Amino acid sequence: MTAEAPPAGQPDPATTDAAAAPREVLSWDGFGDASRELATRIAESGYRPDLVIAIARGGLLLAGSLAYALGTKSCGSLNVEFYTGVDERLPEPVLLPPMLDAPALDGRRVLLVDDVSDSGRTLAMVVDLLSGMSAEVRSVTLYTKPRTILTPDYAWRETDRWIDFPWSSQPVVEAARTAVPGDLSAH
Repeated sequence: MTAEAPPAGQPDPATTDAAAAPREVLSWDGFGDASRELATRIAESGYRPDLVIAIARGGLLLAGSLAYALGTKSCGSLNVEFYTGVDERLPEPVLLPPMLDAPALDGRRVLLVDDVSDSGRTLAMVVDLLSGMSAEVRSVTLYTKPRTILTPDYAWRETDRWIDFPWSSQPVVEAARTAVPGDLSAH
């Protein structure tokens, strides 16, 4: 008996290593196209945000791109930690300082931006937080996953794969070690 290949676009269930599973790869050029498409959808919907807020770090670049494309000059960010590695996460999303100025959001139209609504728990937590500050919130992500608990108001694509974003798919940059005279550890 031979194993059947998974349907096109579906990860192989026999792959147990999340890091080795098939991935969705977004290039810098693809990111530029996606952000313009999203900005067009937002503008055509009639929504005019007063403020663009990124969920850091994943939403920072898309938030900046959308803010420029939509002509929105007021920007901010919220730091939320949830993912700790490829398909590894904390039990719950954790909001990290610094926090936003709640009175400044009262009655404002806020476009909340993240890279992906995977489980949707981070997006849902921040939408609830901002709505509790009396902001009118709409959300946007590049990607959504089929299992998300919160589908954003605007999304570019849906995938069930792990996503390699151009800003996070490379290793962390570290300073090159220079040899110090007499230090043999650099050899």
